[in-house]
Amino acid sequence: MNHSEKRKWLINYLLEENSHLSKIVDASSDDPKEQNDLLRCLLNIREARPIHKDFIDIQNQFLLEERAENQIFSLNDAQRYTKNLYLWQGDITRLEVDAIVNAANAQLLGCFVPLHRCIDNAIHSAAGIQLRLACKEIMDAQGHLEETGYAKITDGYNLPAKKVIHTVGPIIKDTVTKEHVSLLADCYRRVLLLCEEYQLKSVAFCCISTGEFRFPNELAAEIAIKTTQEYVTRVHSPIKIIFNVFKDIDKELYHEKLQQLSGSLSKDK
Repeated sequence: MNHSEKRKWLINYLLEENSHLSKIVDASSDDPKEQNDLLRCLLNIREARPIHKDFIDIQNQFLLEERAENQIFSLNDAQRYTKNLYLWQGDITRLEVDAIVNAANAQLLGCFVPLHRCIDNAIHSAAGIQLRLACKEIMDAQGHLEETGYAKITDGYNLPAKKVIHTVGPIIKDTVTKEHVSLLADCYRRVLLLCEEYQLKSVAFCCISTGEFRFPNELAAEIAIKTTQEYVTRVHSPIKIIFNVFKDIDKELYHEKLQQLSGSLSKDK
C-alpha cells in the first residue's frame, strides 16, 4: 500500500469497529488534509481498548512516513544558556531527545477532543494508538487518578523522542496559591527524578499548566527555570534540559529569564 492507501485503510478500520460512526461519518473525500484530520479525529476519540496487530503495523508505517516528511530537530538546534539549560521554539513532537514532557490530565489517557490544539492531543496523535494503551495499563495498575505534581513515563513509540513523561500540573481557577506554586515545582522535580532513574541524558519540557490550565506564563517560567537549575546544581546532574515553547510570549519570557540566570552564574565564577 502507498501512503494514501494506508491512511484510507486505517480510517476504514476505525469506522468499521464503530458501527455508529460508520453511519454518520463521510469518509469519501480524497483530499489528503481532510483525510488526515478525519484519521486524527477517529484516533482522538477512540477508547483505550485492544486493537489488532495489523492496525498497529500499518499505523506505525503511516506515522513514520509522516514523520519523514517533516524536519526533525535536536539539542543542537536549541539555544544554550547554561551548562544544562536550553530554549527551543517549535513543535515538541518533532524533537529528537531522550524524553519529552506531556502536560497531561488526571486520567492520563490523552485528550479525547477531536483535533484539540492542546499538547496532550498533539503528542498522542503523533505517537500513535499505543501511547493511550500504555497509559491505560499504567492507570489500571495504579487504580486511581494521577495526582497533581506526579509523573509517569512511557515509550515514545512513533515520536522522535525515546520516551514521554506525563505529568499533571495544577489547574488555576481563581488566583495562584502557594500550593499551586509548590505543585508545579513538583512536576519539574519528579520529571527529572524519572530522567535520573531511566538514565536519560536529555529532556524537553513543555510549558506545564499554562494555556488550558491557566497558570500565569511568567510565573510558570520562573518556577520552571528555578526548579530545574536548583535540581541540576544539587545533584550535579549532566542532563540537558530544553524548555520547549510554542508561543512567542513564552519564548520572550524564557529568553529573558535564562539570560538573567546565565549572567548571574557567570558573575559567581
